[in-house]
Amino acid sequence: MTDVPPTLELKDIRKSFGPVDVIHGIDLAIEDGEFVVFVGPSGCGKSTLLRLIAGLDDPTSGDIHLQGKRVNSVPASERGLSMVFQSYALYPHMSVRANLSFGLENIRLPREEIKRRVADAAALLQIDQLLDRRPGQLSGGQRQRVAIGRAIVREPIIFLLDEPLSNLDAELRLQMRVEISNLHAELGNTMIYVTHDQIEAMTMADRIVVLRGGHIEQIGKPLELYNHPANKFVAGFIGAPQMNFMAGTLAGRLLKLDNGITREVPVLDAGRSERVTLGIRPEVIDVSLEGHGDETIKVQNFEQLGSVTYIYGEFANGETLTVQLAQQIPLQRGQSVGVTLHTRHFHIFAGEHEQSMKMKP
Repeated sequence: MTDVPPTLELKDIRKSFGPVDVIHGIDLAIEDGEFVVFVGPSGCGKSTLLRLIAGLDDPTSGDIHLQGKRVNSVPASERGLSMVFQSYALYPHMSVRANLSFGLENIRLPREEIKRRVADAAALLQIDQLLDRRPGQLSGGQRQRVAIGRAIVREPIIFLLDEPLSNLDAELRLQMRVEISNLHAELGNTMIYVTHDQIEAMTMADRIVVLRGGHIEQIGKPLELYNHPANKFVAGFIGAPQMNFMAGTLAGRLLKLDNGITREVPVLDAGRSERVTLGIRPEVIDVSLEGHGDETIKVQNFEQLGSVTYIYGEFANGETLTVQLAQQIPLQRGQSVGVTLHTRHFHIFAGEHEQSMKMKP
């Protein structure tokens, strides 16, 4: 039995623009049919990495392999990839039908094959009735479907999507997230999706690649990253509302937080006294209106959304705490409520790179 190479493999990819290093030695393998999301803050290198894969930019060093073949010197038009841009990039003077078929005509596909591919893509995306319209006559969501359709008709090895939903309003983004996920399930093609929105990453990806400053911070399935972040950066970036962070000192297994809370924590690599950060997610904190708990916080603000209540509070030392409750409770600004933090939900970050400390299960 022969080993099948990954659909895409990046080996020690580096990219510099003059004296500025943007991508720092990235290694990554993506298998056939995977939906992989590159996520990270602005300037982390995710779009640059996508352009290197597409062949729109050349790496400064390192190798890009598609289906086992090195493609560094292969032009973008010959890599068998399709890219969907944030700006849609449709030809405004052409009909939807012409936009879909234009690229296929350029590579001289037979007319009947072009007709079949356009019809199949239009049916899949439910834009059959729009084929004779021009982009200016379409809504934002319809234009995005046409842009995706133009990628589909090429029948690519990999779909590359660069923040394709950022120009849409919130309701349309939600709808298109579902549609793109359904499209992936139906087509089965490999997809690489770039976004700064961690909710898009969590809801769509088979695996997430978290980037910062041109480095990969962590790769994993959405819930792996959520439940077992490698460091404080990943813990804070994945999850909404963001994980709470509190400063403290760990001496052996005794954690003393600056806000007054003290706990024995089941760390495996307990050592000498050191400064650490405790992380805990908003939804695992218990609240008592009667003030019972580890500590009290003063309610600075709150949001009641019907099924969910968010409390934004402050400890006596000025540290803030966000709590998420799956219920409705009566609240007033300025009131004191008790909070309980359970050690089984603790994440402790230590060291120069704020790595996650291993805990006993």
